[in-house]
Amino acid sequence: MSHFSQKLYQSAQLRQEMRINPRLYQAMELLYMPLLDLEQQIAQEVAENPFLEVTEAETQQEVELKEDTKDEPLGDDVDWEDILLDGFDVGGRKQQYEQREAFEPTPVESQDLHDYLNEQLRLLALSEREVRLGEEIIGDIDDSGMLACPLDEAVRGVNAWLDEVRPTAVKNVEEIEDDEERAAELADLEALFKPYTLEEAERMLTVIQALDPPGVGARDVRESILIQLAQRGEEHGVAHRIVSDHFESLINHRWNDIARALGITPKEVQDAADGISHLDPKPGLKHSVDPDQYVIPDLIVEKIDGEYMVFANDTSLPRLRISQSYLDVAKDKKKFTGENKEFIASKMNSANWMIQAIEQRRQTMLKVMNFIVDRQREFFERGVQYLRPLTLREVADHIQMHESTVSRVTNKKFVQTPRGVYALKYFFSSGLSTVSGDDLSARAVRDKIKGMVDGEDTKRPLTDQAIVSMLKSDGVQIARRTVAKYREQMGILPARMRKRV
Repeated sequence: MSHFSQKLYQSAQLRQEMRINPRLYQAMELLYMPLLDLEQQIAQEVAENPFLEVTEAETQQEVELKEDTKDEPLGDDVDWEDILLDGFDVGGRKQQYEQREAFEPTPVESQDLHDYLNEQLRLLALSEREVRLGEEIIGDIDDSGMLACPLDEAVRGVNAWLDEVRPTAVKNVEEIEDDEERAAELADLEALFKPYTLEEAERMLTVIQALDPPGVGARDVRESILIQLAQRGEEHGVAHRIVSDHFESLINHRWNDIARALGITPKEVQDAADGISHLDPKPGLKHSVDPDQYVIPDLIVEKIDGEYMVFANDTSLPRLRISQSYLDVAKDKKKFTGENKEFIASKMNSANWMIQAIEQRRQTMLKVMNFIVDRQREFFERGVQYLRPLTLREVADHIQMHESTVSRVTNKKFVQTPRGVYALKYFFSSGLSTVSGDDLSARAVRDKIKGMVDGEDTKRPLTDQAIVSMLKSDGVQIARRTVAKYREQMGILPARMRKRV
């Protein structure tokens, strides 16, 4: 039997590795950042780097990025054109080099659905035991307002809580010295801490379902609609009967089947369905506490003297320059030694790099948007139906940069135009051929389909094949399955479900 030798030894190896400078990761982040995030990043850099200072608007000056440091180079030069042209594709892992502070939005304190329901519950004339059960059930209601678990699970949960707190409560009562008082307290505890039953939970759920918003606490959409109809005093109406007994036929728009079952006309069924459609299938969402998403456009497109001009919307960004006082320190060769030299070189290079990176981000965004404006001029003049197909590769080839760079520049960026505010990604989509040889954006085709459906005769709604024929008459070559896909993406029902009597 052979034995392996177990001992330590050293060996020399020669290998090639690709490592990325941490600054390049930060440059990628700067391209990716929307305007508000960039403002926070600049504020952090100014706070950490004494070589950076914010210029006043009236005294802004162009920063010389190459100072007189020929005798003592302050670090490696960075070729920004090469970096951007290569799309930063140089490998490495960010975690190896740096840990950057993350800026998270601070939510404004607001009342969510659970708080709103609990507040109403405590205003009712309920016992402590009933309130505790009600809070348990409310805790199992999801953001849409639906009960997210079977009611017996809520009962098990509240009984488990009783088992945890009962020993402590009993111990505290047993410490009472007066026998009669202790016996009375124990009797009250016995009544208070006896296990909840499913019947109690059913009664409490009925109480919760009577709270605002109407329909909250239902176990499914059908029950939620029934609750809302009952609260409107329509529990004996046609709509209530339709939802209660013919819900599947309702959601599939089988008006004739419902009409025959109820002995009424299809028109009456449709009128009832129209009323039902105005009810809220997810009543809890109106109390959602998701923070409002505010959009500040990074770019502005304006039409001036018949031409569309592109501007960077960066007037709120602080303008940076190298601090003259610290620059004088860097030029003092007597202080520029040892640890001071390393610190000064690092901060000086970082300051120069930051200024260059922000300017490069700005110029890259302008290049991309100028190409989009040139390519999509018909959209700005005539609307979405004239949007042309466009890909990241086309933009990258035109501005001679890497496709990943264009992707970072357009991601989470918005532009203010004469037609409204759009995400830059809005202008990118695949295309369909036309008989004229031109291409039409898929988004433009979807808009055409929507316009056709909006203008159709509701008694004879357009089938997918009819839409194909109409598009072909407009010169658009498209398959029926593609029309069906676009229709579903826009939430448009099939023709048989759009039909009206």
